[in-house]
Amino acid sequence: MRYRKLGRTGLKVSEVCLGTMTFGWTADEPAARSIMSAAVEAGINFFDTADIYSRWSPESYAGKTEEIIGRWLREQPRARLIIATKIRGQMGDQPNDQGLSRKHILEGVDRSLQRLQTDYLDLYQTHWPDLETPLEETLRAFDDLVRSGKVRYIGCSNTPAWYLTKALWTSDKHDLARYDSLQPHYNLVHRAEFEREALDLCRDQELAVIPYSPLAGGFLTGKYRRGQAAPENSRGAQNERIQGYMRNERNLDLIEKLDEIGKEHGKSVAQVALAWLIDAPAVTAPIVGANTVEQLHDTLGAVGFTLSEAERKQIDELSSWK
Repeated sequence: MRYRKLGRTGLKVSEVCLGTMTFGWTADEPAARSIMSAAVEAGINFFDTADIYSRWSPESYAGKTEEIIGRWLREQPRARLIIATKIRGQMGDQPNDQGLSRKHILEGVDRSLQRLQTDYLDLYQTHWPDLETPLEETLRAFDDLVRSGKVRYIGCSNTPAWYLTKALWTSDKHDLARYDSLQPHYNLVHRAEFEREALDLCRDQELAVIPYSPLAGGFLTGKYRRGQAAPENSRGAQNERIQGYMRNERNLDLIEKLDEIGKEHGKSVAQVALAWLIDAPAVTAPIVGANTVEQLHDTLGAVGFTLSEAERKQIDELSSWK
């Protein structure tokens, strides 16, 4: 496992980050604990979560994922782990139970700390922008958290380049803590949104890039093939985004090329796709999820695997939006 600086900071994080969105949803607590322990054993020190996980499960609730992590984290050497969480989403039925107001941030951080059973967050991120709250209000609240020691670094997710630029300018103008990372939706079949403007911004401003959905919701695992229906009970059988990927002939050509390259190296389609992203320009650590330890180990087959220049060129020609 290699370790990389989180943007311009001195913080070192593993080249892959463990995503925990499935914990308490499609992975129960025993499975989640096993996955987290296996991740640490493999050298992963960087975990990403959010306060709203896992509210979409009928038998679950927002905050459950943080609670699961907290019970496990209590048994770990806290200083060795980099814990990132996010705030923005609806956490209750009152008007101020969401957003990026000073009120919601200061109340939300304490609740996340309580659920995670820790006294500080390594990285606190906005889950997506709140255009109803002034940026300066949000950033002053974050600045106070950094100064208090409750938060070490701040970042953002799902943020367009123009708004991120405005945030960086606001921090510079008012001498406030600034975003040190961006968490974009970025993978081989979803490149344009990030690469069109945010890629150059992140490189210029030295922001860490922590892409989520690196395997495009499972499309880049190779389970969806040309001329074949989506496997029964798979996400693609019902997910419109994945079905859209399947209707694109260029995407199917890409899967075949990833499969061809993988076979030459004894790697899976998913491992080749993730290896491309791990070494993509500006990328710090893709966020990988798992429902089982076996899935995690399979994904981690991409670690230490480097594509040749010719292989990257072939993949780029089939996946580029330009």
